[in-house]
Amino acid sequence: MTRSPSSKRSPRARRPKRPPLTVKQRVKRIVAWGLFSLVALVLSGVLLADHLMPPATGDKGHALPIVPGQTSLDRELEPLLARNPGRTGTIMLPDGLDAFAARAISARQAGRSLDLQYYIWHDDLTGHLLMYEAWKAAERGVRVRMLLDDINTSGKDAALLALDAHENIEIRVYNPFRNRDGVARVLEMVQRMFSVTYRMHNKAWIADGRAAVVGGRNIGLEYFGAHEETNFRDLDVLLFGPAVEQASAIFDDFWNSEAVVPIAQLNRKSRRTLESVLASIKEEAGSELARRYLDQVDLSPSVRMYFAQELTPYWTEHIRVLSDPPLKWKTETRVDGLVVELIGLLRQTEHKALLVSPYFVPGDEGVAALATLVRQRGAHVGVITNSLAANDVLAVHGGYANYREALLKTGVKLYEMRPQATDSDASLFGSSGASLHTKAFVVDDRHGFIGSFNIDPRSIELNTEMGVLFDDPGLAVALREEYLRLAGPNHSYWVYLDGEGRTRWLDRAAKQPVVLEHEPETSLWERGLARVVGWLPVESQL
Repeated sequence: MTRSPSSKRSPRARRPKRPPLTVKQRVKRIVAWGLFSLVALVLSGVLLADHLMPPATGDKGHALPIVPGQTSLDRELEPLLARNPGRTGTIMLPDGLDAFAARAISARQAGRSLDLQYYIWHDDLTGHLLMYEAWKAAERGVRVRMLLDDINTSGKDAALLALDAHENIEIRVYNPFRNRDGVARVLEMVQRMFSVTYRMHNKAWIADGRAAVVGGRNIGLEYFGAHEETNFRDLDVLLFGPAVEQASAIFDDFWNSEAVVPIAQLNRKSRRTLESVLASIKEEAGSELARRYLDQVDLSPSVRMYFAQELTPYWTEHIRVLSDPPLKWKTETRVDGLVVELIGLLRQTEHKALLVSPYFVPGDEGVAALATLVRQRGAHVGVITNSLAANDVLAVHGGYANYREALLKTGVKLYEMRPQATDSDASLFGSSGASLHTKAFVVDDRHGFIGSFNIDPRSIELNTEMGVLFDDPGLAVALREEYLRLAGPNHSYWVYLDGEGRTRWLDRAAKQPVVLEHEPETSLWERGLARVVGWLPVESQL
C-alpha cells in the first residue's frame, strides 16, 4: 500500500538526536538537582518551622501537693525542716557514686511523685537501673513524669514506651522529631536544621516535691563513675526545703509547654516488644555487673553517713532554682532568662571570680568583661575548662582556642583539665580517662552558681539551661574548695604565656614540673584539626 504524500514526515519535523551526556555533564546535573533538593528542603523548614514540629497534645499536669507525713520522705525531712524554718538544706555531690545514690535512694523513699527532667538518658546500665527504680516506684502507686530532650532519644523509643505503658508513668519529649529513626529522621534534621538546634539542657530529679537533685549530670555510665573509658568530673546539688518548690514549678512549665509532646503520640511498639524490653531492663538490674556497681554505691562514705544520719547539709535562706523559659527561642526579651542573672552576678565581682566550664567559648564580649574585672578592679579571675585531649567536642575546643591568648593577656588564669584520671578518679571497672563536665562559678567567696550552663554561645542563645544560684559563705567556700581541687596539679595543666608571648602548659604533677610547648597528650593531627575547625564560622552553634 502506497503512502500518500501528506503522510510523509517533513524533514523539518525530524528532531536531531541529542548527543549522549558526558560523565561530567551527568555529575553536574546530579549535583544541581541535589543542591536544589537540599535548598528546597531547608527552605521549607524555615518557612514551616512551627508547623513541622508535632503539636503538643498532652493534658496539663502539675506537681502534686505535699501532704505532711504521707510518705517516707515527708516523715524523714519534716523534723529537719521544722528545725530550720524557711531555709533550704543543700548537699554538694561532686562524686559520681553519691550522685547516683541521691537519685536512687530518693526514688525508693518516694511515695507520691517523681518528676525527672533530662537532656540525656542513656540506654546503659545506670540508665536502666534508674529506669527500674522509677518503674518500682510506679508499682507502689507513685506518679512518675519523665521529660527528655528528643535529640538523644533515637533508637531508645522501645525502652521509653515500655515505661510509658505503665498506668502511673508518662514520658514526654522536648522539641521532638516526627520521624523516630533512620534516614527519615536524618532528612527531618536537615529540613529543620534551624529549629532542631533549640534543645532542653535542663537536669532535675524531684522526689515527692520534697527533695531535688539539680546540676550538671545527665543519666549514664560516665556521669556516675561507671564507664570503662572516660568518666566526667561533674557536680550536682541535693536540695530539700523551699527551693524544691521552685524546681517543681520549672518542671511544670516545661511539662505543659507547646514544645513538649507525649512519646506515645510519636511512636508505637507491639505489646510483645514492650514486655521484652521491660524484662531485659529488670534482668540487667539484677545482673552481677549491676550488683557490683550497687555494692560500690553502698560503700560510699557519704551513703554510709546518710544511713547513719550523720550528713551535715548547708542550710540557707538565700538559694534559688532558676531556668530559662521553655520557649527560649521565641522569647523577645531575656530579662527573666538565666544568662541575665549570671552575667549580673559576675559583674558584681570585687575581689575574685572562679569559673568552671567544660565548654568555654567566651566571645569578644566575654573576654572584654573578664578583662574589666582584672584590669579595672584588680580582681583575680580563674577559669577551668577542658584541654584538647580531655574535650569530648573538638569543635568547642577550636572555638575556645581562638580566645585563649587574649584571655591570658588580660591576666585571666587558665587551667585545662588533664585527660587521664588519677587513682581517686578510677572507674569501678578499671582505670579510666576523665573529662570535665562541671558547670559552676563562685564570686568573692559568697555568691555562686551550680547547674547546666556552659559559658558558650549555645547555652546563651540556643539551649534552655537550669541551675541553683546562692548567696551563702558556707556553700561558696565548699564550691571554692571544689574549684581548687580541679585546678590542682593532679587534675589540670596551668596555661600561661612565656616571656616571648607563646602559649605554654605547665605539668605540675611531675616531680620536676615540665613545660609543654603544645596541647598536652595530643597528636599533630588533633591539634591541626582543632585549629582548622576554629577557623570555621560555626561559633554560634558551639
